[in-house]
Amino acid sequence: MQGKYVNPFTDFGFKKIFAEEASKPLLIDFLNALLNKDSKITDITFKNTEKLGFTQADRKAVYDIFCDNNVGEKFIVELQKLKQNFFKDRTVYYSTFPIVDQASKGEWSYQLNSIYCIGILNFTFDDKKNNSSKHEVVHTVKLKDQNCDVFYEKLTYIYLEMPNFLKKEEELESRLDKWLFFIKNLEDFQEIPAIFGDSIFESAFEKAELANYNDLEHQLYEASLKTLRDNFSAYQCASDEGKLEGIIEGKIEGRIEGRAEGRVEGINEGEGIGIKKVAKSMRLSGIPINEISKMTGLLEKEIETL
Repeated sequence: MQGKYVNPFTDFGFKKIFAEEASKPLLIDFLNALLNKDSKITDITFKNTEKLGFTQADRKAVYDIFCDNNVGEKFIVELQKLKQNFFKDRTVYYSTFPIVDQASKGEWSYQLNSIYCIGILNFTFDDKKNNSSKHEVVHTVKLKDQNCDVFYEKLTYIYLEMPNFLKKEEELESRLDKWLFFIKNLEDFQEIPAIFGDSIFESAFEKAELANYNDLEHQLYEASLKTLRDNFSAYQCASDEGKLEGIIEGKIEGRIEGRAEGRVEGINEGEGIGIKKVAKSMRLSGIPINEISKMTGLLEKEIETL
């Protein structure tokens, strides 16, 4: 039976709640709760979510949300539903576009506005060396020197590991707690919990209520929901068959492109072959090439040849 509210871990649901013009107050409230800075965001401007390279041959980046705030700070917000090889690499790559975009013609001092890359993850990282951080929800990453002092304040990566958020309604303390509880449990709500009594959350629930959608929006949501389920099914199938077992559970050392977030036992070239087989299966299932690329880390050109 279909629930009352949209699944926020679908592309459609996430963007419906946070990425429309009418959603600006919701996104502003969420970002202020997450950053918890003295200087609050009062306005944002949505930017083009597709960033092209310098040439046609260059890799492009497509964000879920890309916006500026009222003082010129840049925000990339990404929802990541499933584990992906080189996900950290991808977020670092994505952050280069708003850096380069700030270059001015003529005389320029190289002064940059701050950039925040925010990932809302429906999985947890497996490579944490510090046991005390393995169950944390919010991970804030900055560029530091050998003494662990922050070297550069203007580039921040924030990862929200949603499976680690286990608070119940009566345990919610902060504004961020409320947002995380909303995102994680939205699809299961049948009524609005009493703790969400203010106008911002009332608006969020209104935007998330399936009964408010027209026929086209329902079709788009169903397609997005199908993609989410197909992706999970393909990923689960690959795991069950052992094709990606090593990648999911540990690390690969000595890979050409750096570190893969997993560990393959007794596999060298076989790991790459396994990913391509999964990508081929996903393509035959009708999953869009850009979604397959996000999940597997393969280039879209590679996927087109499968």
